[in-house]
Amino acid sequence: MERQQILDRYEWEPGICFRHPGKGDVRTLLVAVLRPRDSRHHELRLCEDCVIAVEDARREMAARAGCTYEPGHVGELAQ
Repeated sequence: MERQQILDRYEWEPGICFRHPGKGDVRTLLVAVLRPRDSRHHELRLCEDCVIAVEDARREMAARAGCTYEPGHVGELAQ
């Protein structure tokens, strides 16, 4: 599957990638929400390049485990 086909499976919002904050405000995917007891919540977001890197890792893990790889599921538990 091509890069853009994978990216099109997600809903993007402007934000700061937690792995690349220097990029500034870019299209991001919400992957987790941290809720510390003593402060407000913090959203962890990934930029397009990071989502592709995670998808690549998921594809490799699925291949090693003999499982079917299905793109488009990064960050599902954050919702």
